[in-house]
Amino acid sequence: MAMTIHVDIVSAEGAIHSGLAEMVYAPAVMGELGIAPRHTPLVTQLKAGEVRVDEGDGKEMLHFFVSGGILEVQPHVVTILADTAIRAADLDEAAALEAKRRAEDALAGQQADFEHAKAQAELAEAAAQLRAIDKLRKTHG
Repeated sequence: MAMTIHVDIVSAEGAIHSGLAEMVYAPAVMGELGIAPRHTPLVTQLKAGEVRVDEGDGKEMLHFFVSGGILEVQPHVVTILADTAIRAADLDEAAALEAKRRAEDALAGQQADFEHAKAQAELAEAAAQLRAIDKLRKTHG
């Protein structure tokens, strides 16, 4: 049996996933990270994007969307504390498209700096959700 690492994905709403994996991929702010068992300990910030969990043994890879958060890696445990975490299969394309449209409309209008920054963050999150949906479609035909 291959070596595994325990993975916990938690959001403000509660635990989304807990289990063993051979590999975890996460969208860190400086680029995508690949985490294997016995990875060097680290703590880093996550950006909006897709987290992939490879359970091994020929099982299908698990896909999750996170809107940002913190990733902590210990030699035998990976913990993702996400602002929002959603199983990729539960993503709503229509809602993501609507959120993207609203954010683009807000950016087009003259707004205060705070509202502009909030609209940019919402646009980035909606775009990341749409990329995750598109990638999931391509891998599942």
